[in-house]
Amino acid sequence: MSFFEEKNPEMDRYLETHASTEPEILKKLRRETFQKTTQPHMISGYQQGRLLTIISQMLQPENVLEIGTFTGYATLCLTSGLAKGGKITTLDVNEDLAYLPKKYFSESEYAEQIDFRLQDAKEFLRETDQIFDLVFIDADKENYAEYFRLIKPRTKSGSVVMFDNVLWYGKVLEENPKQKSTQVIKELNDLIAKDDDFENLILPLRDGVNFLRRK
Repeated sequence: MSFFEEKNPEMDRYLETHASTEPEILKKLRRETFQKTTQPHMISGYQQGRLLTIISQMLQPENVLEIGTFTGYATLCLTSGLAKGGKITTLDVNEDLAYLPKKYFSESEYAEQIDFRLQDAKEFLRETDQIFDLVFIDADKENYAEYFRLIKPRTKSGSVVMFDNVLWYGKVLEENPKQKSTQVIKELNDLIAKDDDFENLILPLRDGVNFLRRK
C-alpha cells in the first residue's frame, strides 16, 4: 500500500488518473489477483507498474531478473521494454499460486521471453553466471541484504537494480527495531548508501523503491 493510498486517497487517485493508461492484460491480472489471493496488496501497484514499464522501455534490457513473481504483474511491466531476443527470469517459491502468473504469461505477447522458475533466489544467484541489465526485487525482506551481496557480482556498469518496500511502512525510522525484516531493510539501505560502486536514490513511491545504477 502506498503512503498516499492510506493517508490521502484523493491524492492517490489524482496520481493514478494522471499516469499512462494501464494495459488491458494488467487490468485483468490485477482484478483476478484481488479476487483469488489472500494478500492482494502484495501486487505491484498501478503507479509502480508504470515506473517499471518506463524504466524497462528506456533501458531496452537484454537480460532481466525479478525476485518475487507473486501473480506476475511487475513481470509483465518489465517485459514491455525487452530488447529483441531479450529475456526475463522471474523467481518465486509459491507453488500454490504459480498457476496465476503462468496463465497471464501464456496470454502475453512476451510469453516466449519469460522464464518463470519456482526456485530459491539465493540458490539461483549462487549458481548462475548471467549478468543482468535490470533487476527488480520484491520478495522476502529478511533476505534483502543477502540478495544485494549476491546480485552485485551479477551486474555491470549501467545495470539498474530496484528493491521494493524499503521504507517498510515507515518502520525504517525506528532506532532499534525488534522486527527482523525491519532490521534487514535498514541494513540494506545502509549497505547501498555506502557502496561506491552504485549511485542510488530512494523513491517515495508506494512503500519506497531503492533505485540503484551501477557506475
